[in-house]
Amino acid sequence: MKIAVKPNLTRENAYFVTLNVYKELKNLNAQIVFSNEFENELRQLEVEFLDDEALYRECDIMIAIGGDGTIIHSAHKCAEYGKKILGINAGRLAFMAGLEEQELHLLKNIINGEYETDVRMMLRCDLYENNILVSTNYCLNDAVIARGISIKMCDISVKCDGRLVNDYYADGIIVSTPTGSTAYSLSAGGPVIEPTIESIAITPICTHSLFSRSLIFKPVSTIEITVKNTDIGDPTLSCDGCKAIRLTENSRIVIKKAEFSAHFIRIKSDTFIDVLSQKLAQRRA
Repeated sequence: MKIAVKPNLTRENAYFVTLNVYKELKNLNAQIVFSNEFENELRQLEVEFLDDEALYRECDIMIAIGGDGTIIHSAHKCAEYGKKILGINAGRLAFMAGLEEQELHLLKNIINGEYETDVRMMLRCDLYENNILVSTNYCLNDAVIARGISIKMCDISVKCDGRLVNDYYADGIIVSTPTGSTAYSLSAGGPVIEPTIESIAITPICTHSLFSRSLIFKPVSTIEITVKNTDIGDPTLSCDGCKAIRLTENSRIVIKKAEFSAHFIRIKSDTFIDVLSQKLAQRRA
């Protein structure tokens, strides 16, 4: 079995977690590959270094080491290549992590095939300018339309399947997957959605309205968003926390279920509620 390892070595503890993962996999006689971007830091390891395209194409399973951002970024590529991913926490909460640092002995379950696969819905976010498609981004968590450096609110119009849902005067709006319901959407007062219940949730951010509740739509819905006052609100679009894209008066955002899904390896028997309770308990501590 060829296992690719993708760490975020900017995390304080990630280097040592990576070495421990390497030792475990080596003892299990797994074939280990790393991205060639880590060749200088990890040249002492007996592994193969590949460019990113070859890494995702040739591996059987990807292990991402870091926080949620690292795991989500790798999950995007794994979804495109039809690969399974296991996240190992080397950050703080890491909702998406399947194992903690002290649980690396459970990596043997991957080799033995003793695991389950959680399929997570993703979103496709198309940005149009003057009705011309200019960019396509994918989200495992959410697409966020929000005001930029300006303190002025945005005038946002939301449609579902061509019909007006509502006009929001707000700091922004979050369109999330069930996976993303425990991320920014939760902080904005959105509902927690069990990940196997495929749906699209819309949560306004600090709306100046009596109607400020989240709305949940069926997964085959097409959500269309425009921002009317782009000259004063300085609004942007960001998908899964990636670099923000400046919106103009001619921008139109179309969001729907992606044509592929993310496949997460689950070794432990913890339920979604178990993980949610454990992680939020850490936040309270």
